[in-house]
Amino acid sequence: MSIRRLPDALINRIAAGEVVERPASALKELVENAIDAGANNIYIRLGSGGLDLVEVTDDGCGMTRDEIALALERHATSKLPDDNIDQVLTMGFRGEALPSIASVSKFTVESRVGAFRQAQGEQSEGWGRIVDHGRLVSEGPAAIPPGTRVRVENLFGNIPARRKFLRSPRAEYAAALDAVRRLAMARPDIGFTLEHDGRRTLSVQPDMSRPERVAALTAPELADNSVALDFQREGVSLGGIASLPTFNRGVADHQYLFVNGRPVKDRLLVGAVRGAYAEMLARDRHAVVALFLDLPPSEVDVNVHPAKTEVRFRDPALVRGMIVSGLRHAIDQAGFRSVQRPAEAALANWQQEPVRTAQGEIFAAPAAAYQGNYARRPVFGGLAESRSSFADLAAIPGEDLAPLMGRAEPSTEAVPQATRHPLGVARGQVAATYIVAEAEDGLVIVDQHAAHERLVLERMRAATAQGSVATQGLLVPEVVELEETACDRLEARAAEFADLGLEIERFGPAAMLVRSVPALLGTKDAQALVRDLADDLAAYDEAISLKERLDHVAATMACHGSVRAGRVLSVAEMNALLREMEVTPHSGQCNHGRPTWVKLALGDVEKLFGRK
Repeated sequence: MSIRRLPDALINRIAAGEVVERPASALKELVENAIDAGANNIYIRLGSGGLDLVEVTDDGCGMTRDEIALALERHATSKLPDDNIDQVLTMGFRGEALPSIASVSKFTVESRVGAFRQAQGEQSEGWGRIVDHGRLVSEGPAAIPPGTRVRVENLFGNIPARRKFLRSPRAEYAAALDAVRRLAMARPDIGFTLEHDGRRTLSVQPDMSRPERVAALTAPELADNSVALDFQREGVSLGGIASLPTFNRGVADHQYLFVNGRPVKDRLLVGAVRGAYAEMLARDRHAVVALFLDLPPSEVDVNVHPAKTEVRFRDPALVRGMIVSGLRHAIDQAGFRSVQRPAEAALANWQQEPVRTAQGEIFAAPAAAYQGNYARRPVFGGLAESRSSFADLAAIPGEDLAPLMGRAEPSTEAVPQATRHPLGVARGQVAATYIVAEAEDGLVIVDQHAAHERLVLERMRAATAQGSVATQGLLVPEVVELEETACDRLEARAAEFADLGLEIERFGPAAMLVRSVPALLGTKDAQALVRDLADDLAAYDEAISLKERLDHVAATMACHGSVRAGRVLSVAEMNALLREMEVTPHSGQCNHGRPTWVKLALGDVEKLFGRK
């Protein structure tokens, strides 16, 4: 068998298999070309998810007649003027996209140079060329404003084997939308408009700030539930926004990573984000982040994959460490902040159901009150006229009323002012589980167990970092009987437990001996603690790193040492918990990423009573 050269048409189709996997791939390449052309606005049209139509129009520098013909040849590009592939500053640089796309579709390109190039004496009329699956069909003048319009129709129409592997129009549209969203985040200075089957689905204006653009393309509430990043180290800068741990998603599709303005999907960066949030999120929850990493072109290799979605760093440890430390520092600065979601859903559950008594229903129709009929509609129906005072209520037969009670406490200090504290001052406890506090602008409700669990965990971490975890020896060591395999796991990690203040040792084939526990936890139930630790090791022993194992151990210990739901707290204890939350990092979320406190704004309370 002799060696032969492949024809250009076949070469282009082979290249298309690498560059153009689906309509979203073709769209990405066309939009990147528009960005490199210096466009201020990019307009995109899709038909059937891109299967039937992909059209990209920009107002960039445009192309002349000769440049259009050259752009459709392989490895022809304007983006490497000095042939230095190690200093790529543009989105594209390979010169493969346009000829590859044209070889597997009906491809129409029309362009006209802008005013700047016209002033330099270049061709001012528009020109167009049509290529049908690699074959030139026609070319000639085109009526088009300055800029470029590229139209891709019937993608893979002459390649049924490729066409049948494409997904449904809905799935292809979702992939195309994600590609546009990532590129729009990368360039907040450019306006993007996307239409699908005649319906506008995305529109962002140019010259937006990064946080505004990210929030507009993800979730509007992200702007109020995120922290900003701005760090520099050894010539590398990291910017963007990251959600509070309590603002999370069940999948990781809302993590956007950019290197020198290029959207990438890199395992190193994804792993760094997970590592930064590992202490604050459950393993099945994911943060919402948009991270922009800028570093010298010589420190990153973008020529790794034809789709240019992967990069390789010269110093990956520096990049990962910067992302982890940057995210953690930004989240630490958030302090006790927690996601405060809109209260409409919660308010909808405040149904004023009728209260049935021996005399009939009371509070049965609050709708009249919302219309301002307080005076004309008696609250107690027919009984209102016969009751002269609240004291008369006790004389009504069949009325179930709680006896009047009071409790006198010695006054040790003046009641603190709610305006002096972000989380307010405690006013009471509900169901022996939730602390109700009054803040300047509303009511704060705190889950006492979740909040104290986080506080204990942060104390343990701080003590561990200083190497000074206080231990409390047991007067009589406790024996915990377990399965032999569980004892093996605990014995292998005994040194790690000792670093956290828990001293255990093997006591026969199927038992462990507990000699001391962390002083923060006290000596409540050492047996339950050791059993839970054994279960944690069985679930995560081989799957996660040493540090993550220590985090799980610390979280489990903190759960055992925290204030339980159902415990009645004094006012002083409740206020002490609130004050510590205000000065403790990450206290806005529990160890599993759920909020520890929520706020009911004063305006929402007034709505409940028809005042607004």
